[in-house]
Amino acid sequence: MNLDPELDLVLERELNAPREVLYMCWTTPEHLVNWFVPKPHKVTKCELDVRPGGACNTTFDVDGNIMENNGVYLEVIPNEKLVFTDAYSVGWKPAPEPFMTAIVTFEDLGGGRTKYTAIARHRSPDTAKAHKDMGFFDGWGTVATQLEAYAQGLS
Repeated sequence: MNLDPELDLVLERELNAPREVLYMCWTTPEHLVNWFVPKPHKVTKCELDVRPGGACNTTFDVDGNIMENNGVYLEVIPNEKLVFTDAYSVGWKPAPEPFMTAIVTFEDLGGGRTKYTAIARHRSPDTAKAHKDMGFFDGWGTVATQLEAYAQGLS
């Protein structure tokens, strides 16, 4: 994959959990709500239809502010890769103000460990900078740690 340092923010981690469990945590609403935003914030609603064109909708409560994130999956490779975006909603309806496309990969490292990569791809350098300034690395890093801990409880 060709990454553009002006448009793409990348988080890579080795997680101590099998990729099948991590993938299940990403693709099952009752699991995703437990780890997907940095605590004490929470996911209040989650609708996932894990297939290209299927809904990828989450609603967050961040300090009493409700944030809706609606989009669709673009690519789904079970246990390996998820690509989703807020550039479209179900029915391929364009969003008025898209923010990013996420690419999440799970690479089996053996021994129940997974190389976890999360890429946030943006439409402009300004949007990428805004996401970085919002705390992409701290936020997505915290979420990766929460995901690992939650997945270990399921393994």
